[in-house]
Amino acid sequence: MFGSSPRQTFVLFPLAVLLFDAVVRRRVRLDPRALPLLTAGYGLYRYAGSYRDAQGAGSRGAARPPVRLVTDGPYGRTRNPMYLGHLLFVVGLAAATCSPLAVLLGARQLARFRERVRVDEGRLERIFGDEYRAYRQRVPRWLPGAAD
Repeated sequence: MFGSSPRQTFVLFPLAVLLFDAVVRRRVRLDPRALPLLTAGYGLYRYAGSYRDAQGAGSRGAARPPVRLVTDGPYGRTRNPMYLGHLLFVVGLAAATCSPLAVLLGARQLARFRERVRVDEGRLERIFGDEYRAYRQRVPRWLPGAAD
């Protein structure tokens, strides 16, 4: 039920953190100053996924290989805008709750997505060759303006 990354990040993790904080820490803290980060993370995830789908690039996940390399829109700023959206959301969750569980879950997602990116990059290079290598040279893996 909660096996997919979006279900984990955007549903299971917030519920688990709130339940953990209520039961174990005996308090639920939600700092509203972190809400823009939560919103931005979820919004980036949704926008990048919709953009990729509108470009006819392929299916969600790794079930079927992509048929087209998307290099513009949010993918022109970062090679992994959907994963980045997940990570922004979990950082926002940790900031909103100051929960050690949120920090732990965020670290888990970071490690998980770093491995998935490594696999994705190998697959994209095999499929698109020089086109992907050129894209990789001009667009950062994670943050706009940052080196890989």
